[in-house]
Amino acid sequence: AAFRYGREDLDVLGLTFRKDLYLASMQVYPPITEEQKPLTRLQERLIKKLGPNAHPFYFEVPKNSPSSVTLQPAPGDTGKPCGVDYELKTYVADSIDEKPHKRNSVRLPIRKITYAPSTPGPQPSVKASKEFMMSTAPLHLESSLDKEMYYHGESIAVNVQITNNSNKTVKKIQISVRQFADICLFSTAQYKCPVAVLETEDGFPVGPSQTLSKVYYVTPLLANNRDKRGLALDGKLKHEDTNLASSTIITDESQKENLGIIVQYKVKVRLIVAYGGDLAVELPFTLTHPKPPESPPPSRPESTQPGNEADIPVDTNLISFDTNGEANQFPDRDDDFIFEEFARLRVKGAEGDEAEA
Repeated sequence: AAFRYGREDLDVLGLTFRKDLYLASMQVYPPITEEQKPLTRLQERLIKKLGPNAHPFYFEVPKNSPSSVTLQPAPGDTGKPCGVDYELKTYVADSIDEKPHKRNSVRLPIRKITYAPSTPGPQPSVKASKEFMMSTAPLHLESSLDKEMYYHGESIAVNVQITNNSNKTVKKIQISVRQFADICLFSTAQYKCPVAVLETEDGFPVGPSQTLSKVYYVTPLLANNRDKRGLALDGKLKHEDTNLASSTIITDESQKENLGIIVQYKVKVRLIVAYGGDLAVELPFTLTHPKPPESPPPSRPESTQPGNEADIPVDTNLISFDTNGEANQFPDRDDDFIFEEFARLRVKGAEGDEAEA
């Protein structure tokens, strides 16, 4: 895992705008007996289909490692965008001390995403008051969200209660969802960007001795913010689309620098008061992905797999991944993986993949 904080075309004279956050290596072949682990169902099927030259390995990403985050580039920017990315590099060498280069290595970008925590936080709510000169009582604002955790694409319900005991008039209200991105490098710098804004005069003005109670809905979406350079997004692979960056879950405050980019979200409720300034409050919340359901158990026990067929050469079709009529032999086994990348390479060729690998 590395944090790129400068464009790739600015790397000159061996100076790269890149900081390694996590680095680990292991020997795949010859296998080390002490590091071997039981094969998964997917690995067993891959070995059977790819033949004896396929060597399985196991790699574990640390629990508190940073998630993949990309800063949205400008339309004219080229090369790898800034952000936190992961790359799995495999290479062959005569000795363990030999360094990898393009002729003996392959690279596989991977993405680490954040799922919703098992227990959401308490419901956000806040109260604020503002006093004015020549006014005996203040303007009171109370706001809350219907919950603390939201999924990408979900609307946020903002409850607003205004009690105007002052001699001022509230003209309108502005509700915005703002993204805060803390760049944790050598010194922390914070960038904020609105990702959803609602400004309305419905129910206004709220004059002296009047109240207003209403629920407003805002939806932060990447589709409405594609022109904002530097906006933090979830890391993407190849040409796949992505979404706004998920909120960073911090478990250890002392390790914030190793997270690269810390993303947080807040809803800001702002009352515009005539000739009296503004009254604003902020409500933090979590934006994340729903945790996927647990994978179902295999439909056929692993012990019933034929043992002698592993040594028989197979006719491998990397698009459909159907070999030697296996689907007819075991119709009850579900094919739960598809190699779409092989299909795309066969159709389009490798043109253009080198720049994004």
